[in-house]
Amino acid sequence: MGSYAIVETGGKQYKVAAGQKVDVERLNIAEGEDVEFSRVLLVANGEDTIVGTPTIDGAKVTATCLGEGKGKKVIVFKYKPKVRYRVKKGHRQRYTRLEIKEIVKPGGEAVKKPEKKKAAVRGEG
Repeated sequence: MGSYAIVETGGKQYKVAAGQKVDVERLNIAEGEDVEFSRVLLVANGEDTIVGTPTIDGAKVTATCLGEGKGKKVIVFKYKPKVRYRVKKGHRQRYTRLEIKEIVKPGGEAVKKPEKKKAAVRGEG
C-alpha cells in the first residue's frame, strides 16, 4: 500500500487508502451520503510520513457511505451448574460500509496514489 492514513472512528483505528472499502462501527448516515473523518492519526505517502500527537490538525479523510450491514452471529450462552440456569442469546453487530474517496494532508493537499511504473517492453531502446 503506497499512500494511506490511520483514522479513528467508533473507538477503533482503521488503516485506509483512497478507493478502499472498509466496514466501520455503525454511523448514523444515509446511503450515498459523504462523511468526513477529522481524527487522523497518521498520513503516509511513500517517503513522507506525518504522525499526529495524537491527531494531525488540518488533515481529513472523506468517504462515501455504501450502506449498512450486519456481521456474523455471535452466540452468548450463560450457564450455572446445579441450578437449572441456561440463557442462550444471539447477537449480530451492525456496521457501515464506506468507500474512501480521498486523504487530505494538513495544507489542504490531497494525497495522490503513487503511479505504477510501466514495464520495459523488449525491442525498445
